Amino acid sequence: MTRINDRIRAPKVRVVLATGEQLGVMSSREALAKAQSLGLDLVEIAGQVDPPVCKIVDYGKYKYEQAKLKKQKSKSATRMKEVKFRVGTGQHDYNIKLGRAEGFLDTNHKCRFVLQFRGRENAHKDLGFVVLNRIIEDLKSMAQVDQAPRLNGRAVAMILSPLPAHQRKRKFHLFHGELMEEDDFEEEEIHDEDIPDEVPDEAPDAAATAATAEEKAETPQA
Repeated sequence: MTRINDRIRAPKVRVVLATGEQLGVMSSREALAKAQSLGLDLVEIAGQVDPPVCKIVDYGKYKYEQAKLKKQKSKSATRMKEVKFRVGTGQHDYNIKLGRAEGFLDTNHKCRFVLQFRGRENAHKDLGFVVLNRIIEDLKSMAQVDQAPRLNGRAVAMILSPLPAHQRKRKFHLFHGELMEEDDFEEEEIHDEDIPDEVPDEAPDAAATAATAEEKAETPQA
């Protein structure tokens, strides 16, 4: 809670004007009198130091500017998102997870990718690096490596950070409720005229038919 005017309890304070000019250390009573003579407020801006630092400002304007600054910082803050994989993650689930990761990156979040091992998988931890390196390659148009893949107990993890907005290009798309690679989607577009009719059974070889007829002629009748 910000202390202002007569709520400031410290016996002495260091006083600063709104312009940044320092008036030095004085008693709280003197500092408050100085603020009131200027038609302003005495606001404690650093209460954890000795003596506390107070600023002579218009408190209403100061409060508005601080709230605005906090809102701007909140918007620009980069948060970490986590995406988990398994050694046996299938292609469909892989596409969905990378589609989500692209969404996180596109909203300026860093992504931590974790591949966990269970049971016998711990004997093949190199497979974890294979998967994470594949992710790096698949997301190279959206992200750059912030922390390279590394082993941490029973998991391999890495962190990717988003590329500048003008360099980003998403590779995974939402189609009929499923996230798919663009190339995979193109391969799924098969038209009726592209599907061949049912192939009939292969006609018997003429030479083989003649040989069979000859064998029957030579066979004596019972």
